[in-house]
Amino acid sequence: MKINIRIALTTAALAAVSYLPAQEVGKALTLDEAIAVTLTDNPAMKAAAYEERAAQQQRRAAIGLRMPQINLTGAYAYLGKDIGFDLNGLKTPVKDLTGKILGSGLISPELIPSIQGLLNPMMNADWFLTLQDQSLGFVGGEVTMPIWLGGKINAANRAARLQERSATEQGNQTRNALISELVERYFGLALATQVVAVREQVVEGVRHHLEDARKLEKNGMIAQSELLYVEFKMAEAERELANARLQRETISSALSNTLGRENDWQPLTAMFLIGDIEELAYYQDMAEARNPMLSQVSLTRQLAEENVRAQRSAFLPQVVAMGGGMFYNYQVAGFVPRWAVGVGVNFKIFDGLNREYKYSAAKQTASRVGALQNKASQDISVLVEKLYNQMLNYRNQITSIEASLNFAEEYLRMKNAAFREGMASASDLIDAELNLAGVRTERLQAAYNFDLLLAQLLEAAGISDEFPAYARRMDARVILFDQK
Repeated sequence: MKINIRIALTTAALAAVSYLPAQEVGKALTLDEAIAVTLTDNPAMKAAAYEERAAQQQRRAAIGLRMPQINLTGAYAYLGKDIGFDLNGLKTPVKDLTGKILGSGLISPELIPSIQGLLNPMMNADWFLTLQDQSLGFVGGEVTMPIWLGGKINAANRAARLQERSATEQGNQTRNALISELVERYFGLALATQVVAVREQVVEGVRHHLEDARKLEKNGMIAQSELLYVEFKMAEAERELANARLQRETISSALSNTLGRENDWQPLTAMFLIGDIEELAYYQDMAEARNPMLSQVSLTRQLAEENVRAQRSAFLPQVVAMGGGMFYNYQVAGFVPRWAVGVGVNFKIFDGLNREYKYSAAKQTASRVGALQNKASQDISVLVEKLYNQMLNYRNQITSIEASLNFAEEYLRMKNAAFREGMASASDLIDAELNLAGVRTERLQAAYNFDLLLAQLLEAAGISDEFPAYARRMDARVILFDQK
């Protein structure tokens, strides 16, 4: 029972460790994990996400062009004087006319004092009729609703949708480029690690030969020059090992930069070689359909066409409905209306040929982008063909390199046997050892170049996400320095 409990606890602990993040468990990670980390933590992906969200907000802002605009306004004014009619100039004629009427005898003398008593205050008063006080203010609102702007609103909304799609394609391009960059640095670190292992093996072998050479030179069985040659090769092997380790550290830092996390990474997915590759036409067709750059060029051409429509709208009339009213007023004249609605039409007759030139420039831009689209499509097709042929070239190189590897291994074995029998010198044995190391390194480099070109080919085809699936194919063959 105690043994079962111990096994259960151990199993639970291992399961818990397996679900910890890579930084907490250690530095080892697979290619799939590296891609997931890169697409999550790399600043370029975050920047692309911000750009896509900005384009979404711009599209939503364009929808608002169809909506009414409602404004709340308020104002206060102090005029230089009251607005009204000054009738004081009529006092004299009225006074003369009144005197004539009173003196004509038509009115009874007893009533004249009473009438004059009524007229005197009126004649002494100020005959200025105020229509608007010099101090006034109001709070109100206004509504403007576009009815027809010559198609400018429709063009703006279509352009905003195209820009949103362009931002999405830009994000896809960033994503594909990051996967290629990750493959370059991830397998670059795998290559550097393998090269370090090869150099360590060389140093260990040369050190063993150096020890034998010192014993043989001490016993007078080999010349001192033979010993000096072995010591020279030992120093050279140690220098190359140190350089390989420095290279590994540099690539590890570059990989951390791509991943967006700092650590001493150790790739678990080895470099591989694919035996069965799709035809060139497959990747060219995929590039034509899914390459983000070609999609962006196509969207740019459509944007240019929408700009032509927007410039053409300047030749058409613009119709707008409007209305407004006052919610509160201070000393505003009563004859001023408190609300108003209406429709406005604006039709530009002449503006110095500004519209004509802008419309012509927009059409020329659309033609230019169309020509660039055709060239971009041809350039991508040529790029795909170039990457495809280079990738196959490295795959073919590995076949010949492996033949050289078989010869180098057999040659080393023969020289080692001859050395034990005294039929070969230490320098011959060391040269055979270094030759084998060089062939192994060349084979690793060819495998790295194959994987890098495959990643770049998939990037050009717009299907970088499929790279891990290639590593899991049935015909995928792992390439390691100590395995065939």
